[in-house]
Amino acid sequence: MAFSSVFARPLLGAALLMVVGVAGSLPAQAQRGKKNSAAPVALTSASRLLPLYGGASAAQAQQFVGAAVLADVDRSFASRPEASKFFSTKGFEYLSEHQPDTATVRFNLAWVLDPQNPDAYRGLAVLLSQRQAPAPEVQALLLQGLAVAPANSQLLTDAATITIERYNQTKKKKDLAEAASYVQRALLADANNANAWQTQARVRFLQEDYAGAWEAVHKGRNINMTSLDFDLIGELKDKLPDPQGTFK
Repeated sequence: MAFSSVFARPLLGAALLMVVGVAGSLPAQAQRGKKNSAAPVALTSASRLLPLYGGASAAQAQQFVGAAVLADVDRSFASRPEASKFFSTKGFEYLSEHQPDTATVRFNLAWVLDPQNPDAYRGLAVLLSQRQAPAPEVQALLLQGLAVAPANSQLLTDAATITIERYNQTKKKKDLAEAASYVQRALLADANNANAWQTQARVRFLQEDYAGAWEAVHKGRNINMTSLDFDLIGELKDKLPDPQGTFK
């Protein structure tokens, strides 16, 4: 997945540079914290490399980041939501450059600066997925993102994908129906989301609607060739030859 580049932001304060400029290795076992839990999460230096600081509340995370860093942000950006978008965009850039630890720092800071920024949750969900975290942990972050942006097409597509993964394990019809609902909402939000069309193709394949699956494959292909899922195409060809004859 390609992510747009972002302008360089000059003259960030020293405290902010310290927060975003240093990232070590993720601990082998991530701490688990529940959102809105009664007991505060114990934050350590390792917490910076855990999604949402390992379950900290927004207020606790702001204290952890520190007043000096927040003051640097306020001096460097017109608003905290603008700063949040800047750091979440940088997070995706670091993800594409295979620097997950640095990406985690950026996404966490983006969340602290604006808990309404859906890209912070989505970026952290992608990170967890890449690290093969349990599907419920990934889905929890996606649902937090959808709570603030219920019509975000990318989040809905990711939610459909993780629900398909659950269906592949459970084989429960309700899971497949849930995945179908997510991807339908994703396409209603953005009919030009090529990845959503390929996810729709996977859903239709699982529903044994092979003609519908091919239709979705080609709709996604016409928008963006890089969205193609060649594993799915191979499986589809075994069930039904491509009606358009594109894939032999």
